[in-house]
Amino acid sequence: MATLHVLSHSPFTDSRLSSCLRLLGSQDALLVCGDAVYALQAGSAQLQALELMPEAIALYALDEDVQARGLELPARLTLVDYPAFVALSCQYSKVNTWL
Repeated sequence: MATLHVLSHSPFTDSRLSSCLRLLGSQDALLVCGDAVYALQAGSAQLQALELMPEAIALYALDEDVQARGLELPARLTLVDYPAFVALSCQYSKVNTWL
């Protein structure tokens, strides 16, 4: 069952990102939003981990949060707006928000 995993907490405050990455299946996707977009900082271990994910796993970032933090989007990720976020939520069988 394909799952969209949604992370919104900073990857520098706890281990949610690394736990999520270990659980991602080949049909799953990850959307980072809120402070979780700090994982996209150039040169960070978190970005390296994201870039090493298998190509079959789709990686998304919420555009508004990336822009608000002045980050550049790595080539491996796709920017989405809120309507696309809703569409992704409908596309996957399950949505798991990492609270």
